[in-house]
Amino acid sequence: MVEGYEIPLHRALSEPILLAGAPRMAAIAIGTLAAAIGLGLQLWIAGLVLWVAGHSAAVFMARSDPDFMVVAARSARHREHLAC
Repeated sequence: MVEGYEIPLHRALSEPILLAGAPRMAAIAIGTLAAAIGLGLQLWIAGLVLWVAGHSAAVFMARSDPDFMVVAARSARHREHLAC
C-alpha cells in the first residue's frame, strides 16, 4: 500500500439499506400493496395479514441474503437463459 493514499470508508456505504429488517424496496412495495388493499378496498384485516406475512417473509429472506430483491429481478429478466 502506498503511503498517503488511504481514505476512510463509512460503514453505510457497504451495508444494505433495510427498513425494519427487510430490504427497502421490498418493504415499500409490500406496505403500498397492503395499504391499497386495507384502505382502498376497505379490507382491513386482509391488508394487515398481507403486510405481516409479506414483511415477515422479506425479513426472513433478507437474513440469508440482503440483496435477494436484486437477484429475483435479475433472474426474472433473464428467465430464458436460466431454464433447465
